Amino acid sequence: MLRQYELVERVKAYEPDADEAVLNRAYVYTVQKHGTQQRASGDPYFSHPIEVAGLMTELKLDQETIVTALLHDTVEDTLATIEEVEQYFGPEIARLVDGVTKLSKIETLTENERAAENLRKFFLAMSEDLRVLLVKLADRLHNMRTLHFIKSAEKRRRIAKETMDIYAPLAERVGMYEYMREMQLLAFEQLEPEAYATITGRLAQIRSQEGGQVDAIALAIKQALAEAGLDVEVSGREKHPYSIWKKMAERHVSFEQITDIMAFRVLTASPGDCYKALGVLHQTWQMIPGRFKDYISTPKSNGYRSLHTALIYENSMRMEVQIRTRDMHRTNEFGLAAHWAYKQGERPDGQVGWLRDLIEIVDASHDAEELLEHTRLAIYQDRIFAFTPKGALHQLPKGATPIDFAYSVHTDLGNAAVGAKINGRHMPLRTPLANGDVVEIIKSRDSEPQLSWLGFVVTGKARAAIRRAVRAKERQEVATIGRKLFDEVASRLPARIGRKATLAAVRKLGFKDEEDLMVAMGSAKLADRDLMEALVPGSTAGMGEQIEWPKQERAISIRGLTPGMAFHLADCCHPLPDDRIVGLRQPGKGVEVHTIDCLKLASGVDADWLDLSWGERSDGAVGRLRVVLYNRPGTLAEVTAIFASNHANVVNLQMIQRDDPFGTYEVDLEVRNVAHLTRIVGSLRASEAVAEAERI
Repeated sequence: MLRQYELVERVKAYEPDADEAVLNRAYVYTVQKHGTQQRASGDPYFSHPIEVAGLMTELKLDQETIVTALLHDTVEDTLATIEEVEQYFGPEIARLVDGVTKLSKIETLTENERAAENLRKFFLAMSEDLRVLLVKLADRLHNMRTLHFIKSAEKRRRIAKETMDIYAPLAERVGMYEYMREMQLLAFEQLEPEAYATITGRLAQIRSQEGGQVDAIALAIKQALAEAGLDVEVSGREKHPYSIWKKMAERHVSFEQITDIMAFRVLTASPGDCYKALGVLHQTWQMIPGRFKDYISTPKSNGYRSLHTALIYENSMRMEVQIRTRDMHRTNEFGLAAHWAYKQGERPDGQVGWLRDLIEIVDASHDAEELLEHTRLAIYQDRIFAFTPKGALHQLPKGATPIDFAYSVHTDLGNAAVGAKINGRHMPLRTPLANGDVVEIIKSRDSEPQLSWLGFVVTGKARAAIRRAVRAKERQEVATIGRKLFDEVASRLPARIGRKATLAAVRKLGFKDEEDLMVAMGSAKLADRDLMEALVPGSTAGMGEQIEWPKQERAISIRGLTPGMAFHLADCCHPLPDDRIVGLRQPGKGVEVHTIDCLKLASGVDADWLDLSWGERSDGAVGRLRVVLYNRPGTLAEVTAIFASNHANVVNLQMIQRDDPFGTYEVDLEVRNVAHLTRIVGSLRASEAVAEAERI
């Protein structure tokens, strides 16, 4: 553990103007506040914040960050308050400490909800000041270094998984690769102990058997570059155990089949020398096609710059080589911390692209599960590069689609997307993008996000935005049905209901506004009796619970509403426009629409029944047919031709039974109404290819 004077000396070594008195006061404050508290290792608890501060000095961070590191656990784990921290150390440090402090004292929340709330607060604080992130990463790194002292294996695994899912990717996103690699290694040891032991054991065995081979290859690389007049530093190492395990899992291969376990790093004086060194290496040894990456001309979003290539050395040995300047190397290893703007007295505004996405996700996420899911997607590591038609570069996760691309450009563009061109060709919106694709998004003013998009988007930002838009539309349509139900209930009352009575009912029932009341009606969360009593007090007096309420005077129209939002069409009877329909309303489930002769209704259902109508015009729906075909060549083609000639689009076609000489199919068709479907059934029955046809 760093002594008080040692910590001060470290800070003064790179920041001579640092206030020694503030540093001393913070050191003493954290020791006094944590007092006799102990860590699982048996060390005094205050050793942890002091070690975190030490990690910050290694990155040469400013005085405020060092003080924040010293105090980061005082509010959470002692009787100290943010107000007290502000009194002793000022508002800036109080704000930073509050940003790092977790909300672990919310005992009523589940584990996932606590984790989500911690992340929510953390990301919002980080958006204002990225030093919050740097302290948090150092805090997590030191906790991982001492994780093995925790007795509970379940708790160790939970912390390790959180580190692997959230904090290691966050370290990668800000370019702090040293932190990322160590976190991954320590988490890997807890999550996959057998794999960790096997791989580290094999690496140690290779190290003892290879007789200095890594050093010999590094020397050969240096000599080849020296002969070309390049002054370089070359170092070699085995690859990270976690990256080896990940590669084994992705490629479904054994340890022996991993051929590029060795990696070498070449440090040059200038970017020009990087490309010159690359040329020399490619002329000296055979390169492996498809393994070259130029992150100097197109840096990663976290600022990482380097040339990556893979070569075949003697005896068919594969090796990976990274070429970069010395300045690039420091930035690559420590990212944001390596060139922290506070040293020059400049305040970054925190508007890093990926960080903006995280904040948007925080705002859009509906609950704890969504926030955790979207966050993991947003900081996913493996990336591809795609371009707009004007050449703007966007980095996306592998497997990203044009919809993900549209949302990465702007949320409004994603919401308005109707199609896409990839490299000049029209392609489906679910098409996975490849490195270097040029993507043009086709948009429409009348378009809106589709629920089906959630089946193929991979970015957290896209998923969060789609869910938010779908929820908003669903709420709007539920409120529309709720308004119709409200009007129908109000018509049963003896007095005419005006605006004043409605607003009074909103207050009595505890809703925020009139729309909330309508949503509650549409989702069956408010009983008709309670609404009537709130609108006209005493109107239900003397009426028992089992009273036969007056029936609807007119059917409620569902015209203009979207199936799957405020209502959904029942799968048991597949109602179509012109069918006589009723609705079943159950709390929180929306309205389920059935045909009046549906067998499910005959069996009895515990729900409110609504008299519904399609309205004057309808946009059509999906009808289902059962078609029995003769099992001979061309019959299916003849049937699909009948569908086409009747202007019906096939949504789904499935063979459900084969009984020679017949095949039975179920077909879902987009049709305008019952008459349209009836004409199609008639055409099918007239065909010699069809044995039977009927509506399900």
